Amino acid sequence: MRVLSDPQLLIFERMPRFAQRHSLNVYHTLVRTGHTDPYLLQAALLHDCGKVDEEGRTIPLIYYGLIVVLRNYAPDLYERAARHGRGLLYPFALHATHEWRSVEYAEAVGSHPAVVQILRDYAERRVTPFTAALRAADDAN
Repeated sequence: MRVLSDPQLLIFERMPRFAQRHSLNVYHTLVRTGHTDPYLLQAALLHDCGKVDEEGRTIPLIYYGLIVVLRNYAPDLYERAARHGRGLLYPFALHATHEWRSVEYAEAVGSHPAVVQILRDYAERRVTPFTAALRAADDAN
């Protein structure tokens, strides 16, 4: 059984392998915890597709540790880097806006409105049963 449509698969395949692996881990965590809704599972696979910009640029793996440290221990510095995200700071800007880009990409390839809504709610930090499950699975992976 295919979970993603061909257009959705194309945006998933643009992601670096480590990001694809993360999304697959989130998907499998949801399945293991009893979630079967196909729209939630599609959203799990697409939730980080926005970490690739329109030109195909991604966040280099080395930046992830720095992003986590700054977001947790120096959020003002993270926000400043994201706001001025040019040159070496571009990965911070890409990271800070990736959830909204994921919504835009999912919508652009014709994802079901329910998938787009889950991703939109996730980007807006709106707590719903689906976003709570997705957040828990994302945090666990």
